[in-house]
Amino acid sequence: MNYSPIESKTALNRVKRNMPYKWDLNIYRGCNNRCAYCYALYSHKYLKSKDFYGDIYVKSNIVELLEKQMKKSSWMREVIAIGTVTDSYQAIEKELKMMPEILKIFIKYKNPAIISTKSDLILRDIEYIKQLSEITYLNVASSIISFDKDISHILEPNASYPQKRIEMLNKIKKETNASVGLHIMPIIPFITDNYDDLNQVFKNAKKFNVDYILPNILNLYGHTKVFFFKFLKNNFNDKYDEIKAIFNNSKLKKEYTQNIYKIIFDLSKKYEIDLSYKNIMDKKLKEFNLIDNYKQTTLFD
Repeated sequence: MNYSPIESKTALNRVKRNMPYKWDLNIYRGCNNRCAYCYALYSHKYLKSKDFYGDIYVKSNIVELLEKQMKKSSWMREVIAIGTVTDSYQAIEKELKMMPEILKIFIKYKNPAIISTKSDLILRDIEYIKQLSEITYLNVASSIISFDKDISHILEPNASYPQKRIEMLNKIKKETNASVGLHIMPIIPFITDNYDDLNQVFKNAKKFNVDYILPNILNLYGHTKVFFFKFLKNNFNDKYDEIKAIFNNSKLKKEYTQNIYKIIFDLSKKYEIDLSYKNIMDKKLKEFNLIDNYKQTTLFD
């Protein structure tokens, strides 16, 4: 592994897609979780390296830049998503401890946040999570594509095991005021899409008191598409032709997608779990009198 400091021009990036937030923050460029389906592989093309998994760049000035942004009188305490491109709690974070400093800034300015991670290392910072959740909206989410440890290890070799992730969400739910979400992202055709696997995800989400589940099926673009099919050849060669056959260019065939979402909807009814973040998000935003501000800056742009 190679770690290099870089100077960033801004801590926050404006999100143009239709998301429940308009800003995101990523401490690192590159990620050592090594997820075979990672959509962010393209982002290293702007750097000197092509090794997204092995060359990790650390935004050494991000804490100072974040405070500079938040102390502006024009800043409206908008919801910021942390870790949307690279995991803020990937391995190097254990040593560098960047997230505690980031969370202190959020606490100082009472700024709402959504944190996404595949690591139970976030529990190191549970006191900061608790403090922030008591003064503003905070959601913590983790993606779990399967509770099969072997499958998970092949697809996400350096991420925490799924059981640790669901237990992490449960601990945050019990000990803080944050809401928690489980993202089934992505559902991978013929590998993690069978009924038993998906049922196990919903069953655990119910057991561990998750607020919502957010599903998304694998789509493949650019660098990710090339990498993923090479990965299949090496690790799931028996499924290679079957998976490739159901893709129309980068997107899955409509019939396949409809069948999977029918299973998802049926399971959500069976376990009475919301398939949207919106209800719990609105509830929490109202709790902190942020709903009107949020509607102005995000939902109705």
